[in-house]
Amino acid sequence: MVFIGYHASHEQLPPSTLLRCVTGAERAGFDGAMCSDHLAPWGVRQGESGFAWSWLGAALARTSFPIGVVNAPGQRYHPVIIAQAIATLEEMFPGRFWAALGSGEAMNEHITGDPWPPKSERNARLEDSLTIIRRLLAGEEVDFDGTVRVHRARVWSRPETPPPLLGTAVSSETAGWLAGKVDGLATVAQPVEALRKVVGAYRDAGGTGPCVLQVHVSLGETDAEAFAVTRDQWRNGLIGPPRAWDFEQPEDFDAATADPDEKQLREAVLVDHDPTALAERIAERVALGFDRVFLHHVGKEQQPFLDAAGSALLPALRAAL
Repeated sequence: MVFIGYHASHEQLPPSTLLRCVTGAERAGFDGAMCSDHLAPWGVRQGESGFAWSWLGAALARTSFPIGVVNAPGQRYHPVIIAQAIATLEEMFPGRFWAALGSGEAMNEHITGDPWPPKSERNARLEDSLTIIRRLLAGEEVDFDGTVRVHRARVWSRPETPPPLLGTAVSSETAGWLAGKVDGLATVAQPVEALRKVVGAYRDAGGTGPCVLQVHVSLGETDAEAFAVTRDQWRNGLIGPPRAWDFEQPEDFDAATADPDEKQLREAVLVDHDPTALAERIAERVALGFDRVFLHHVGKEQQPFLDAAGSALLPALRAAL
């Protein structure tokens, strides 16, 4: 059975509101949740960006389902700190936490003042960070001198069993490269053929564990209402890699999407007013080989979406899967 989760968008809602949303998502019938880990939103109109790790402790305490986070270790966060954070959450909430680790975006990482490396160097840094984090979660004292330096670090409070560490990928090249290094793959919705290549590259290279898909949706009373929300809140969805990796400020995304093309925006976000039709569109993407799907309603008003999910969208999606 496919796991259907809720994506909690820190870029769009204050942490206190998002906490109410994730408890509402559990009541609505979602199987779990995931969240972003940003310093800045994707656009000025989104207007928020709470500290994910503080929020995760509260969210796990307020719910009973699993919650994960997408994180980029190596620049803004030293991997030793991420290892400690992962260990603490998993020790408190055994079997309910996971992390998907990626190479990051400049909009969150530039704040250190260090140069923003090219993708090849960021991948090398991610691989080193994964090695460091795994060794620390295993209880080792770690010295490391690579793209990241570590001096005699040890994580003292650890869970009995380390949680799964997934890898994030948008391209098939990165997905294939991650195989064998991570416990599963997390990606974001793209055109169907692109998604097929991402999953195929990971599995063909020997990648194991779950394949996780995040889907951006906008469900409204009418098509016009749903599209208006998308145009206001998720125009950044038009900026894919490599440009999205290199922009530093929300204003950069706003400037690049000042006059968005409607057709392209509808490809980036599944816009619909019919929960059953939306469920079928989501199921088409899940059928490409995904074990888990997380739904991100791109609007700031989440309660109508959660109501519709509980009454119509989730039953229709489960039936379609």
